Amino acid sequence: MTTPMNQLIRVARGQAEPDLVLINGQVLNVFTGALEEGNVAIADGRIAGIAPDYQGSKQIDCQGLVITPGLIDAHVHIESSLCTPREFGRTVSARGVTTVMADPHEIANVAGTEGILYMHERCRDLPLDVKLMAPSCVPACHLETSGADLGAEELWELKVEGIVHGLAEMMNYPGILNGDPKCMALMESFQEHSVDGHAPQLSGLDLNAYLSTGIGSDHECVSRAEAEEKLAKGMYILIREGTITRDLEALLPMVTPRNMRRICFCTDDRIPADLLTEGSVDFPVRQAIALGLDPLDALCMATLNPAEWFGLRDRGAVSPGRRADLVAWSDLSSLQAVTVLAGGEMIVSDGQWVGADSTQEPAASAAIADTVQVDWDRVSFHIPAPAGASQVRVRVIGSIEKQIVTEALVHALPVVDGGIQADPAVDILKISVIERHGRQGSMASGFIRGFGLQRGALAGTIAHDHHNLMVIGADDASMMRAARAVTDMGGGIAVATADAVLESMPLPVAGLMSDAPIAEVHAQYRRLQEATRQLGGRMYDPLMAMSFMGLEVVPSLKITDRGLVDVDLFDFVSVTA
Repeated sequence: MTTPMNQLIRVARGQAEPDLVLINGQVLNVFTGALEEGNVAIADGRIAGIAPDYQGSKQIDCQGLVITPGLIDAHVHIESSLCTPREFGRTVSARGVTTVMADPHEIANVAGTEGILYMHERCRDLPLDVKLMAPSCVPACHLETSGADLGAEELWELKVEGIVHGLAEMMNYPGILNGDPKCMALMESFQEHSVDGHAPQLSGLDLNAYLSTGIGSDHECVSRAEAEEKLAKGMYILIREGTITRDLEALLPMVTPRNMRRICFCTDDRIPADLLTEGSVDFPVRQAIALGLDPLDALCMATLNPAEWFGLRDRGAVSPGRRADLVAWSDLSSLQAVTVLAGGEMIVSDGQWVGADSTQEPAASAAIADTVQVDWDRVSFHIPAPAGASQVRVRVIGSIEKQIVTEALVHALPVVDGGIQADPAVDILKISVIERHGRQGSMASGFIRGFGLQRGALAGTIAHDHHNLMVIGADDASMMRAARAVTDMGGGIAVATADAVLESMPLPVAGLMSDAPIAEVHAQYRRLQEATRQLGGRMYDPLMAMSFMGLEVVPSLKITDRGLVDVDLFDFVSVTA
C-alpha cells in the first residue's frame, strides 16, 4: 500500500511524478539567506524537494519570480478586521499570508467558549491555516465586566481537544507579578507550550518575574530600549504594525544580523481599509525592506522565525517535507504576490484570487448573535459635581495618536446644574462605558482628550477587551442617541448628534463583526470616519482608538464599566482629582 509518505519519498527521489512543480524561479533558502535556482516539487500538499531536474505534467512557470515560504502573522485578532473569518482569510491569503496565529479573545470576552468554537468552526475550511491560541484573559482582569469568565480548566480542555495551539497574550501582567491564582493556574497548565506575552513598559526585576513563568514573546514594545531589554532576556519580539499601533519605524533600528532570528512581525489589529490597501503582515515586511532591512532577513522574520517560536516544524521554509505554503513574488521590493499556494492548493494566480468561492455566511447561533443587553433604566451620562462647585478639577484620559497607551492628565471643567460638563473648546469630551452583556447593568463615565469632536458623539460595541458599549461625546443627548442606535442594531458602531444618527454600521456577529463582504464593510467604515471628521474629529482612526480606551491593562489611565482605572496603581480612582 502506498501511503502519502511513501509517495512523497518516491517523488523526492524522482521515481514518481509530482502533483505540481514550480519551475524557473529563484527560491529563498531561509536557513542560509541565499537565493537558489531550482524547481520545487509538490506532492500531497507537501514539498518533496528542490532541484533543477524536477518536472511534471502540471507546472507553474515562475520565471523572474522569487519563491518563498508563505508568510506567518505571529499575532492577530481576526475580529478586529470587522469581518468574519471567511472574508478575513480570503483577503490576507491574497497577500501571501498562509498561516495566522489568531487570538480569539475578543469574541471570547463576549461569548466565552461558544465564541472560540465559533471561530474554530469558521476557520476550518479557510484557504490559510488559522492556529487559534487560547485567550488567557477572559476577562482581562478583575477591573471590568466581560460576557464570560474562562479559567485554566476550560482553556486546557480546548487544548486537549486540539482547538487551540498554545496560550495567547498574558495581558494581566499585574496578576502575574502579584501571584493571582487564575494567572498561576493558566501558566501551570500551558507551561510546556508557547505562551505569548503582553507587557507594555515592563522592565527590570518585574520583567524578570514575568518571564520566570515561561512567557516567551511580546508585541507591545514601542521603543528600541524596551525591545532590546526584552530580547536580551530571551523573549521573541513581535514587531507590530497594526492600524493605530505602528511600531515598526521605532523598533527596526534594533534589528541586527545577530539578533534577527528572534524577531517576528505581526499585525495585531487591522481594519478593512488597511488590509485592502496596505496589506496584512506583508506590509511590515515591505516597509522594513524600504527602510533598509535586507529583504532575505525581512522574509525570514515573517516565515521561519514565527514558525520556530510557535513550534510549527512543518512550515516556515521551502524545504523537503514541509507544507507547500508558498508564494511567488514579483520582486523583493514591491513584494506583490503573483502566485500563492496553501497546502499545495493554488489560491492566487497572476495576482488574482482563484480559490474556491465562499458560500453565503452561515447564520450565527443566539449566543453569538444576541449579545447586546443594556439596562437603560440605569444609563445616565450625568457626572455629579461636589455640592456648590462651579468648576471641578478632574482626571482626564489623554489619548495619543496611533498608540494605545494613554496619559493621565488633570484639567478644570465647568459645572452646570450640578453636573461636570465636557469642554469641546479645549478638546475634553465625556467618555462612558455601559455593560452590555446583561450581567451587571453597571456603567461608568469620565473625561478624555485627543479626539477633537466639537459636537456629537460616537459609540460602539468594540471595546477591548470586555467589549461593552463605549461612547465618547460632546454632550449627553448626542451620546444617548449614538448609544441607542448601536443597541437597536444588535451591536455595531454609530456616529450621531442629538438630533440624528449620521452614520451607522451593524456588527451582528457578537457585536464585533459584520457578515457583509469586506469591500462593503470598508465602505461603511469610511463613511463612519468621515462622519466623525464632520463633527470635528481629527484622529487617523477615532473609532479604533475609542475601542482601546477601555483596555485597563495598558498604561496609564483607562475606563471600564466599573470605573476609571489608574493602570499603574492597578486600581480604580475618582474622576475628580
